[in-house]
Amino acid sequence: MQWEPVIGLEIHTQLATESKIFSGASTAFGAAPNTQACAVDLGLPGVLPVLNEGAVRRAVQFGQAIAAEIAPRSVFARKNYFYPDLPKGYQISQYELPIVGRGQVEILLDDGALKTIGVTRAHLEEDAGKSLHERFSGAGGDLTGIDLNRAGTPLLEIVSEPDLRSAEEAVAYARKIHQLVRWIGISDGNMQEGSFRVDANVSVRRPGAPLGTRAEIKNINSFRFLHRAIAFEIERQIELLEDGGSVVQETRLYDADKDETRSMRTKEEANDYRYFPDPDLLPVELDDAFIEAATADLPELPDAMRHRLRDAYGISDYDAALLTASRATAAYYEAVVDRTGDAKLAANWINGALAAALNKAGLDLSESPVSSEQLAGLIKRIQDNSLSGKIAKQVFEALWAGEGDADRIIEARGLKQITDSGAIERMIDAIIAANPQQVEQYRAGKEKVFGFFVGQVMKQSQGKANPQQVNDLLKAKLKG
Repeated sequence: MQWEPVIGLEIHTQLATESKIFSGASTAFGAAPNTQACAVDLGLPGVLPVLNEGAVRRAVQFGQAIAAEIAPRSVFARKNYFYPDLPKGYQISQYELPIVGRGQVEILLDDGALKTIGVTRAHLEEDAGKSLHERFSGAGGDLTGIDLNRAGTPLLEIVSEPDLRSAEEAVAYARKIHQLVRWIGISDGNMQEGSFRVDANVSVRRPGAPLGTRAEIKNINSFRFLHRAIAFEIERQIELLEDGGSVVQETRLYDADKDETRSMRTKEEANDYRYFPDPDLLPVELDDAFIEAATADLPELPDAMRHRLRDAYGISDYDAALLTASRATAAYYEAVVDRTGDAKLAANWINGALAAALNKAGLDLSESPVSSEQLAGLIKRIQDNSLSGKIAKQVFEALWAGEGDADRIIEARGLKQITDSGAIERMIDAIIAANPQQVEQYRAGKEKVFGFFVGQVMKQSQGKANPQQVNDLLKAKLKG
């Protein structure tokens, strides 16, 4: 019998507030260690936390974006545990009464199918500090340093249902949440800076059997590592069970250098944390007016835009999904379509040549050397037959290199497509006259020889002859 993976994700996304969730300390990234942790963040005697309204508003926006229940009353609790980067000895979080209840998101699978993934809850909490395991200058050996700048940064922890059945689905879901928090502007989602971190709960079972014992893989900070960590853990658990062993409920760490997960500690249960309501914080009570004000300026959401682009422009679900990967990409696409009127050609160039160039250079669309206006100018020259598809790729490379707009590049490089039928005919006549043996072969039924003639014409025209005209004229001439 086959094994079925069962996966749920806990995603911690830092909210894009300027100050921390319970203090006025800055959340800016990159400051010198321990320069942005105030007395409240450190839990010094006599201090009291004050809730950041901006964090609450952003949590409500996320809840509305996934059609979730927004709790009219939510409560902060103390989650008690000891760790060096947790200065108070407890974390302020939410437990029994989170601010966001059940919701759902839709993911697009590799085969084009759509799958709905349940979101159990999303709750507000404060981030811990950061432990740095490295060799410090002047120290006698390997030490662990503690940077408390991150302590108190507002987090929204988004907990999925165990609806995911493969590493691929898990990555698709994580990407969808990442897309969404950036789309609505509640987080920058920067994984390198720790703004978006994923814990994966992984178990396996026989199809139809009860849920198996799960292992939690902590703090995965890239989609590639998320896929590799889950894939490794699935195989590890299957091998363990098939060898007669049993899976231990534990917390594991993914080691990217060794491409494996390894045990960190046994997994705690909720009662190990001794949750109780924080006596320094009142319950959060939200009325309809606050919720309406918080969500009044939400943009068109990615799923709605994907459906609109598909229906309005006649493009595929796949193309529409790629074009709505970010608000910037969607806006770029619509700007190109507005200038050219060709939705499919615009989608092909943005999802093809432009995406490949950005990926190769490691750039975000906002850093693209080719503006939407420049790409539209290139597409217009394809539309009016000034450029063939092949030559257009050369023009795009020149656009990317900063050589000016499409018209300037075409003029400077002499790349304008030859559409003069008389000029193309003269080339064809000369090539036919110079290759009588190939002419006879074609007329005898060897149709593959046709490609030889096309190649000769394109070679003589330096790739600038209109391909459709070349094909039509060649067929007429070779008939004899």
